[in-house]
Amino acid sequence: MSVPLILTILAGGSTFIGALLGIMGQKPSNRVLAFALGFAAGIMLLISLMEMLPASLATQGMSPVLGYGMFIFGLVGYFLLDRMLPHQHAHDLIPGQNAPRNLKRTAILLTLGISLHNFPEGIATFLTTSSNWELGMGIALAVAIHNIPEGLAVAGPVYAATGSKSSALFWAGLSGVAEIVGGLFAFLLLGPNVSQVIIAAVMAAVSGIMVALSIDELIPLAKEIDPHNNPSYGILCGMSVMGLSLMMLQMWTVG
Repeated sequence: MSVPLILTILAGGSTFIGALLGIMGQKPSNRVLAFALGFAAGIMLLISLMEMLPASLATQGMSPVLGYGMFIFGLVGYFLLDRMLPHQHAHDLIPGQNAPRNLKRTAILLTLGISLHNFPEGIATFLTTSSNWELGMGIALAVAIHNIPEGLAVAGPVYAATGSKSSALFWAGLSGVAEIVGGLFAFLLLGPNVSQVIIAAVMAAVSGIMVALSIDELIPLAKEIDPHNNPSYGILCGMSVMGLSLMMLQMWTVG
């Protein structure tokens, strides 16, 4: 049990590498910040629609009704929670007045979204390594690689909103800790006989949350912060980087 836990901790801890990259140098400009938000949206959209939801639907015993139902549940749940919380949306911002506060809120939501993704990812890493440690090592390596841009995506907005490097490291690290918590949860409560349908249902709901967060929060705010540039560039770059890391995951799995 020590090897799966160690690999899960190392994979989650790689988020700090991206966080360090996000706080190095001067405080990012609006253009860089908007790119980072688009980059984060690209990461989350690709993870949700190309990895988590298809994997959930392909799980043995998971019906399409339950899978898509949980995805819609995640979407609707996010929007309900978003409307219940008092805040301003990106299109309501007055440039130069409320942007920092709104950015901080967005960064916290981004941390929550990535944490929700990392939690079942930690469970998957632990359970895979428990049954096949060689395969688990490959998965842990690929997870660690694609956790780096996630840490960068969280640390950049937090640093821009607060000007505090320690806060940026804290929030980015928190998203990585969620993966470690997922591994510990699997170790303490689930064990190797956990129902794959339960994990698949959680993954489907989390993918819905991440899609809603990207479309409703990240992309509009990126356009609001830097209206003269297209956030699509950041989105496409985020998708490309995450796609490469997932390709490495597939290569390690096949190998």
